[in-house]
Amino acid sequence: MKARHLMKLLGAVLAFTLLAAACADGDDDSETTEGTAATAQPAAASSDTGDASDDEPDVGADDGPAAAEPDDESPADTVAPEEPAEDEPPPEPRRIAYLSASSANTFLLASVGEMQRLADENNIEIVEFDAQFNAELQTTQLQDVIASGKYDGIILVALNGPGLVPDVEAALAGGMQVVLFNQIVGADLSTNEPQVDGIAASVLAPPVVTGERAGRLTIQACEGLDPCRVVYFFGIRGIPLDVALRQGFDSVVVDHPSIQVVAEGEGQYLGPERGINAIQDILQVQPEFDVVVGADQSLQGVELVLTEEGMLGDVALIGLGGSSPAVEGVRDGRWFATVFYAPASEGRLAMEAMIAALADGTITGGVDPNAGFLDEGLVTSANVDQFTAEWDG
Repeated sequence: MKARHLMKLLGAVLAFTLLAAACADGDDDSETTEGTAATAQPAAASSDTGDASDDEPDVGADDGPAAAEPDDESPADTVAPEEPAEDEPPPEPRRIAYLSASSANTFLLASVGEMQRLADENNIEIVEFDAQFNAELQTTQLQDVIASGKYDGIILVALNGPGLVPDVEAALAGGMQVVLFNQIVGADLSTNEPQVDGIAASVLAPPVVTGERAGRLTIQACEGLDPCRVVYFFGIRGIPLDVALRQGFDSVVVDHPSIQVVAEGEGQYLGPERGINAIQDILQVQPEFDVVVGADQSLQGVELVLTEEGMLGDVALIGLGGSSPAVEGVRDGRWFATVFYAPASEGRLAMEAMIAALADGTITGGVDPNAGFLDEGLVTSANVDQFTAEWDG
């Protein structure tokens, strides 16, 4: 009996032990399930490493909790560099239409050089239109520029000043700035003041005044001569500029009856060749004369012919332009005088006026680039060393 009771007691103990073990195994399974559920959440949402699921890579299993702390080289601690700010594109250049009387004219080439320099410095694009000394062509060019709507301003060397008034008014009405240089727009050729309301600037020596200055030099050259025979060279016969030049010349010499214009030529403002041909023709019908008056370009050709003919020492040359050949000729005694012009200064003053007008609508008005010159720009042997030419003739 005792043995039987002892066996029952041992069986009960064994059964209790197995039951306790079974309960312990159940608790372990519960913890494992909870750990797996945690790892299924996004990494950023959990600060617990837990046990990785079967289909997740085992990250940092050997390092324990410390593996969750990224080291100094970890991409998580690396701040991505800011993208450099893109440079803002430069502003679009302002566009200026430059309507030239002639792109081949050496005087205007000196003006354009200064205009272009200032344009480059101020983000301005110059588009040049060559009228080739054709007034009708220039009118068409001006009208095309206005109709295009592509330009902020116009710089104009007018061939037909009175005739271009309506077109200049149209340009101003269209919101464009207008600057004149070298030539007048309007009927009064004795002033450089703008004759159309709204023109920003008119940079020029009035042609009537230039003609008067040439007349005064002619009186000096003719002193003591009676008669004093003069050959007069037009640039382009009939254009407003040359009409005004001759008007000014005649108004001064008319009071000196000994001065007689015995022949006329035309040089076209295009260099020595025209002067050569014209003076050769004149010599055929008028072999004797005392003075030649005309633009510097023409007189360079006249000088060559008179030198070949052995006449240069007996004829006084009076130029209009103050070019390098003219200033050198006066200095050397080969030319009697020249009326000084400063084309580079004209171009600079014209572009400065345009820049100011584009900036805030400034009206500069009339500017005579010759007004401040010594002796009003009448270059003679007495003062020639005070002048420096701005163009090559």
